[in-house]
Amino acid sequence: METVRVLQLGPEDFSKQVKVSECVDWYYEPDFSGLPEEDFEVVILDREITEDEFDFLIRFMRAYCLFITETVDLKDGRTRQLFIRKAGERVSAGKLRVLLEEELPDYFPGSYGEKFEPQNIAVAQGFKGKVSWMGLEGVWLEGDYGNELKQIVFWRNNIPFARERSIEFWLEYEKDNTVELELEITVLQFTYGTDPEIPNVWNFSEKELDEIVHITNRSGKEGHLFISLKAKGKGKLSVIALHDRFSRRGKGNFLPGGKRSVTSRREEVFYYFDPGNLKPPLNVYFSGFKTKEGFEGYNIMRRMGHPFLLITEARLEGGSFYIGSEEYETSIEQILLQHMEKLGFKNSEVIFSGLSMGTFGALYYGCKIRPNTLLLGKPLASLGDMAYNERLKPFGGGHSWLDVLHKAYGSLDLDAARQMNDRFWDRFDRTDWSRTRFAVAYMIEDDLDQNAYKNLQSHLKDAGARIYGKGLHGRHNDDTAGIVKWFLSQYQAIIENDFDRTGKKTGRQK
Repeated sequence: METVRVLQLGPEDFSKQVKVSECVDWYYEPDFSGLPEEDFEVVILDREITEDEFDFLIRFMRAYCLFITETVDLKDGRTRQLFIRKAGERVSAGKLRVLLEEELPDYFPGSYGEKFEPQNIAVAQGFKGKVSWMGLEGVWLEGDYGNELKQIVFWRNNIPFARERSIEFWLEYEKDNTVELELEITVLQFTYGTDPEIPNVWNFSEKELDEIVHITNRSGKEGHLFISLKAKGKGKLSVIALHDRFSRRGKGNFLPGGKRSVTSRREEVFYYFDPGNLKPPLNVYFSGFKTKEGFEGYNIMRRMGHPFLLITEARLEGGSFYIGSEEYETSIEQILLQHMEKLGFKNSEVIFSGLSMGTFGALYYGCKIRPNTLLLGKPLASLGDMAYNERLKPFGGGHSWLDVLHKAYGSLDLDAARQMNDRFWDRFDRTDWSRTRFAVAYMIEDDLDQNAYKNLQSHLKDAGARIYGKGLHGRHNDDTAGIVKWFLSQYQAIIENDFDRTGKKTGRQK
């Protein structure tokens, strides 16, 4: 397990009263005499704080990781401000003991999540029904699975299971009501020259799989996990994806305080909100394409100091561009609107941003919100063109945008590609952009959506919007560092010029 750095301020050292978790690096400061300028994963307050302590803690702790005992006065002052801005939690004596003895490992730094690759799904040899492989969308089965639960598919390549590690699983699937499922997770522990030991087996029913399930390695030994799906009954079964992630056991998804929204088809979108200084703007960042699951842009947004909202998804190989069913897209719109309402911000007090795949999310949902600024790095807009052009590339020449097209329209033909393009541009052209700025860094020889910036200029020509950009030579991923450098400089300039000089938006209001 990773080391969890914990800071406690107060008249008595709690670590001398309660046995804290072994993974904890404990710092007790009765009078705050001096601390290294490094992040703390957890802060526990048993007294009010001073101005200097407030300034330190604002910089060096995360939201949702502040715990304040019931004896501390929170009516006003810096302690109350810290409590609000870091989304703190009041803890009773009993809750504090549980936190110290059991829960501190859940606040480990960083995060990790992944999806088992579809090519690592194997169908059990005894199955005699129909099997269809649907690229990155999964495997479709139809037939008779028998009257008793038995293995129907399993995943090759076992995953490591470190000591004291908690791992959570989420299974994406669709099935007929005549089919019943069970997920089986087996721990394997290997000793050289002997057969593997099996110290534990978990079986999760279909009802339990309605929620994320998690397991914890308390055996004292490292191991590996073998995972299979059991089925019984007759009918259709689509095994779409199995996700495994380091678990915080209910403290948040990926980050402490991270949340998820799930549709009736078991598709997820994740979001993380940090209150920051509670002043405009709200900085919304859509994660780009990545196979490692989790939020992107946390450190960048946190350094801005303002409220921020991170949004990410993990469908297909590394994301499906935030498009989906009406239910899926409405859930993202509601996440955006709820946090604007929570802060009391107008659309003119919001910045949407993203890199690569994240630019599509920012543009697509920007059509609904019409923010102050759309700040984009390596924009992608015509997804249909990207998918159709992939047919001309050699095998393995790029990410599978064809899977994105097929998932959305069930086809790979030119008509489906046109529908995908129209889905975005029709929405874009119906939007009033007269109060929105577009700041765009793009690759001049972009090999994914080469005309994205030109198309944005063309479609905005008569819209009254402000658009400016910076072009860098190279293909889509040839100069990400240069794109990010410009992206950050523009972010800081826009916040300074539009918000920080007066503390509120200086331009046109909604």
